[in-house]
Amino acid sequence: MDNDRLPDTNAPLLQAVAWLCRPLVRLLIRKGITYPQLRELLKGVYVEVAEADFAVDGKAPSDSRIYILTGVHRKDIKRLRRGDEAEEAARVATLGGAIVARWLAFPEYLDADGEPRCLPRDADERGPGFDDLVASVSKDVRPRAILDEWLRLGMVSRNAQGEICLDRKAFVPAKDFAEQAFFMGRNVHDHLAACAHNLLQEGEPMLERSVYYDRLTPHSVAHLRELARREGEALLQKLNAEALHRQQHDAGAPDAQQRMRFGVYWYDEARQNGGENP
Repeated sequence: MDNDRLPDTNAPLLQAVAWLCRPLVRLLIRKGITYPQLRELLKGVYVEVAEADFAVDGKAPSDSRIYILTGVHRKDIKRLRRGDEAEEAARVATLGGAIVARWLAFPEYLDADGEPRCLPRDADERGPGFDDLVASVSKDVRPRAILDEWLRLGMVSRNAQGEICLDRKAFVPAKDFAEQAFFMGRNVHDHLAACAHNLLQEGEPMLERSVYYDRLTPHSVAHLRELARREGEALLQKLNAEALHRQQHDAGAPDAQQRMRFGVYWYDEARQNGGENP
């Protein structure tokens, strides 16, 4: 068999990448991000990953080796080999997530039904207040600043008594595009990382499952969507509470260096061209 007729063993992977990129490219086009901008971004990602994950004998790869691994031009490699990206957006988004997680899981912030109770600004006879909640996560930010921003985003509201009530949809901030984009990147990154781990057979397979059905009516899809929302939210809350308990239990342990993420997702649309479509 001629070399140019040898089967491309990576063809299925490239087809999968093209499939998964379609909603991403649609998002980028809608947001005015062009192919040259994405191409420049991908250059940097290729260089970063090659430098971080393909060291030889513990030594960072040379520009030449990164060129061989990635195909990125040497002049671009020299320009891109830096690690000075700002982390402020990540820090703020992570802080908000940690505050919400405590509000949803710690008994002192829950009512008799196990739901997040409305909090006064300061502690009262029922327990700690909103300011205490924020301070339990970080003392580097003013609770008032968090409150004002969350009120603006609709993540919390005030009841007739002036208490601060959490919107259950605060798991995913609905109005702040920067935070939504932050969590999209982290969530989809870890989903793809699990897929890559399994494809590369780098160890025990990680959980990566979904349920797919077609030829359903809108009524059936609406029913299944509500079931998935209700059961998925219950599972996430249960896992969140257990993870917080384990984090406290593991505090100070020398091997407490692991991180984890578990998520659920839902997507539905009308079928096109008689089959599954991205």
